Amino acid sequence: MRKSDPSLVRHLLKGLLLVPLLLAAALLVHLTGFSSGTSDSDVDHQRHFTDNYKIFSLALPRELSFCGEPVPLELLDVRERLDRELLVNTYWQSNSLLLHKRASRWFPVIEEVLAEEGVPEDLKYLALIESGLTNAVSPAGATGFWQFLKGTGQQYGLLINSEVDERYDVIKSTRAACRYLRDAHDRYGDWTLAAASYNLGMGGVDKQIDRQKNEDYYHLLLPEETSRYVFRILAAKEILSDPERYGFHIRPKDLYPPYRTRVVRIEGSVDDLADLAIRNGTDYRTLKLLNPWLRDVRLANREGRAYDVLLPGEGFNDGASGPR
Repeated sequence: MRKSDPSLVRHLLKGLLLVPLLLAAALLVHLTGFSSGTSDSDVDHQRHFTDNYKIFSLALPRELSFCGEPVPLELLDVRERLDRELLVNTYWQSNSLLLHKRASRWFPVIEEVLAEEGVPEDLKYLALIESGLTNAVSPAGATGFWQFLKGTGQQYGLLINSEVDERYDVIKSTRAACRYLRDAHDRYGDWTLAAASYNLGMGGVDKQIDRQKNEDYYHLLLPEETSRYVFRILAAKEILSDPERYGFHIRPKDLYPPYRTRVVRIEGSVDDLADLAIRNGTDYRTLKLLNPWLRDVRLANREGRAYDVLLPGEGFNDGASGPR
């Protein structure tokens, strides 16, 4: 009798071991209804999706204003432009949540400056849509919360050099933005068109007014970005003012609190900002976090200015809110 081939025996044994596995897989397919083609499982899955995933069209507000100026919601075009921005910001949930959180930290600071400068509080939403309340830098070089270009920032009183860039200073850049917006309001007589000019520039707005013989933002044919600009502001105001209406449920503890800080005045030069931070009980990263307008590792201060440098105050890391 011829001996069995060992390799053949091994293959037979492997085959026998696979049988239970194949039977188990077949049973699983039978129980779950899963297959590569259309099956009852696909229908159930679609029904579950339809029953549980809901996307709603939005009910537009009955009335809306910007800086005390009414928005003409009786106009079909105005309603549809507002609807677009409300939908974009409602269903871009992660971005809108971040804006809620950041606004809790920065709006109190900005609101105080707007009140001191005598401009409407609604203008805080310009900073929100310009930068998302971050120190962003655009491809064109617009910088900071208020997205000032270098020339415009200097025109409105901001110091900008290799060591100091006050476009990154929230308070000083807000004051500069207020000066611009007051000039635009004096020119056009309303805040809506003044806000539009923040995007297009006063020269650009003047050109369109002359061409179209109309001074009403809502009736002007403007470049796409400017045409959407005020509606983006209105959507941000509407959603942040009444978040639950738009499906955002945010607990107070979820919001970012204002930084608790103390101030150290610098009147001379600083050879090493890291040493300054360490001497004051903090670190270089925190110093730059609180003072992003410091753009170098030192401060020569050739202009001989006095600078208020923010440092962590009591409770800085506790999450407790307090004065800036």
